[in-house]
Amino acid sequence: MKALLDTHILLWAAEDSDRLPPAARALVADPLNELWFSAASIWEVQVKTALGRPDFQVDALQLRRRLLAGGARELPINGGHAADLVHLPPIHKDPFDRMLVAQARGEGLTLVTHDEAVAAYGRGILRV
Repeated sequence: MKALLDTHILLWAAEDSDRLPPAARALVADPLNELWFSAASIWEVQVKTALGRPDFQVDALQLRRRLLAGGARELPINGGHAADLVHLPPIHKDPFDRMLVAQARGEGLTLVTHDEAVAAYGRGILRV
């Protein structure tokens, strides 16, 4: 599977957190899966860390380095991804999550999330 990991899944996997659902843990550990992370997730971590969010107290640069060193691929944000946001219904208000949905769909990746609101987008989303 070509999996784009949402920001919380990335953080929980990087921290080896008990919050990482077993299905996500298995997916991340399976060497047959191609794991991707979005530049939007790194941006989200940086923004929410700066805002003092307790669930985002992570050094974004160090997170990115660890992900790349671990073999994950980085997905940049491009104009096509941004333009595709117009096709998404207003299910979720978080602009970072909406970008992840648009990117996954535009790139033919499965977005792996634990967020029920993100999963409501349906096509191309795997809720774990």
